[in-house]
Amino acid sequence: MSTQALTEEQRAFVEAIRDFARRECGTREQRDALTDHGREPHNQPLYERIAGLGWLGAAIPEEYGGAGGSAVDLCLLCEEFARGLIPMGFFPVTMMAARPVELFGSQALKEDILGGIVRGRTGAIAMSEPEAGSDVGNLSCRAEQSDGAFVVNGQKTWITGAHMAEQIVVVCRTTRSDDKHHGLTMISVPRDVTGLEVRGIETMGWPGEVNDMYFTDCLVPEDRVVGVVDQAWMQLMAGLNNERLIIAAQALGMGQRAFDDVLAYVKERRQFGQPIGGFQTIKHRLADLACELQATRDLVYGVARAVEAKPDRMLPREASMAKLKATELAKRIALEGMQMMGGYGYATEYDMEAHVRHALVTTIYGGASEIQREIIARSLGL
Repeated sequence: MSTQALTEEQRAFVEAIRDFARRECGTREQRDALTDHGREPHNQPLYERIAGLGWLGAAIPEEYGGAGGSAVDLCLLCEEFARGLIPMGFFPVTMMAARPVELFGSQALKEDILGGIVRGRTGAIAMSEPEAGSDVGNLSCRAEQSDGAFVVNGQKTWITGAHMAEQIVVVCRTTRSDDKHHGLTMISVPRDVTGLEVRGIETMGWPGEVNDMYFTDCLVPEDRVVGVVDQAWMQLMAGLNNERLIIAAQALGMGQRAFDDVLAYVKERRQFGQPIGGFQTIKHRLADLACELQATRDLVYGVARAVEAKPDRMLPREASMAKLKATELAKRIALEGMQMMGGYGYATEYDMEAHVRHALVTTIYGGASEIQREIIARSLGL
């Protein structure tokens, strides 16, 4: 999105984030210190400092301490923290978990969870299970009503940030019927509830990012239900614009940073008596990627503006297009950046190998690229 399309306040917001990133995360040494040499995607003390600046509440309603901003404001924040390599890796999933609470939660839950985000607390959302990934309706983690509470039993997997979250919005099976999409319920489960075990999953991206969750007779008060019992499927659908836009904006920032890094490299790296950026095979590849970045930015922010204009309108095709295009582009830029940098792109001395690892997974989580293509194809009558 061109800066000309932003308001003066939004331009100042973007510049403030970039300035913060340059000061706090501008060197490899700073980033290594904040992330345990690349093992942790999220630095909580830094996150709380960012909360103190008021940025985390950019898209939280004013009545809960936020700025009451729009989908565009949220996308700007997600894009810029990714571009600036600011280790606030659990902010996107926190905002994904916040959306159903904002739309369907009780007043008490909104004050607790939305207000907590503004103050620097993180959250998570738990849908996936060993037998329910893309097919969310197949989930079996169950919650049974008992004396004013729900007893939760089962397993969740691939849950981002669950080990640090203050609360996790867990999608449970409360009723079983012929319709697998009926009988699902969202429950906000405190991370410290008795009977919940959280175990980290080692990955090639961020080793300290995703988790298995095991529920054994976890007793959660019924006032922690988000929305209506048995109606979580429609509640999930209502939040898809938000989820896919967040991931798209994050991927856009990743792709832009990989592009910026390889561009700087080819201007300095010399071979055969000249900077390698002067060779046609390099500069034309970068010209193509620059075009793709601009087109993708226009797509992502075009969808964000459509959401801003009509927040209650569902845009399954457009949101899927934004998520698909931005994540696939981030992956492509990182891989091409590695190729253009040669051995240095593969070396941990530079950030490009990390860009590759982190971009790859964006095409998987939040609905894999194959799922997004299926949604788009259905919208075409196929």
